[in-house]
Amino acid sequence: MRASLYILFFAVLLASCGTGEEEFGPDYPAYFPDPVYSFANNPLSKEVFELGRALFHDPILSVDSTISCASCHAQVHAFADHSTRLSAGVDGRLGLRNSPPIVNVLWQPTFMWDGGVNHIEVFSVAPITNPLEMDLSMRDALDRLRASDKYASWFEEVFVETPINDQQMLYALTQYMTMLISTDSKYDQYRQGDYEFTPEEEAGYQLFKQNCNSCHTEPLFTDHSMRSNGKLPDNPHETGRHMITLDSADMYKFKVPTLRNVELTYPYMHDGSLRRLGDVLDHYSDGVEPLASLDPSLKRGDQPGIALSQQDKLDLEAFLLTLTDYTFISDVELSE
Repeated sequence: MRASLYILFFAVLLASCGTGEEEFGPDYPAYFPDPVYSFANNPLSKEVFELGRALFHDPILSVDSTISCASCHAQVHAFADHSTRLSAGVDGRLGLRNSPPIVNVLWQPTFMWDGGVNHIEVFSVAPITNPLEMDLSMRDALDRLRASDKYASWFEEVFVETPINDQQMLYALTQYMTMLISTDSKYDQYRQGDYEFTPEEEAGYQLFKQNCNSCHTEPLFTDHSMRSNGKLPDNPHETGRHMITLDSADMYKFKVPTLRNVELTYPYMHDGSLRRLGDVLDHYSDGVEPLASLDPSLKRGDQPGIALSQQDKLDLEAFLLTLTDYTFISDVELSE
């Protein structure tokens, strides 16, 4: 009898620890904050994620079927647009801004450089319907998906309900984008005790905490706020957050971008006007314009900006390079 019970126990144990797939879901370190997005109404599953991954990489959602979401958000550059200052849409139409990276959006409360979209589930509507980007109406997007044997059967298998509707499409894209999580840089390894900064990286880290962390707050390296960094846009009609609120106090304010993978997400600033990290550091030390809306953290007497020596800039850049996550940009689960 006892032998039979032992056999039953081990059979149950093996079944519970069997070769089935690991639980699917976001994975991030304990020092990360709680996510902003909830999957309560959009239950996370591998099947929906894979459908979203296909849609993200498929040019079917652009009017002439030439570009996809991935055209301006390339994995090799941490899902940012690195090919041009201003991101190009269908027919080579230049937009007004450089596409920012899509990374760690599970923690992001607003979207776009001006915060004009306040929920990730509707974020995709903007690039799909924008005449300078994908230029396709939502109605036409759904008609295309419904007419596709591939997607008609795929959506039915995943969502059951037919025909394909906009909520299903947006739920799938949301699940894919929320899983674009970067947490394996040298910085993360340092935080977990698996890497020791070089003297230059450590000096840069201390400078970063003194001068940059109030806006580019760890561990996401952004506080998601809208601020003016004293850079006048090349386009005089580009007024940033002011275009959304019409409040003069918001003139030339743009969202603080994440610095994760910043080595790979060039060119920099909302208009892609700075090519190198050194150019960005030069701006903050010597190029800040004393605008009325300039963020208080960049005001220092008669000379706005941050006092940085040449060695300070070298050390800061050494630290910023520790934010590159090579695991993230090579993860085949996120690839086309």
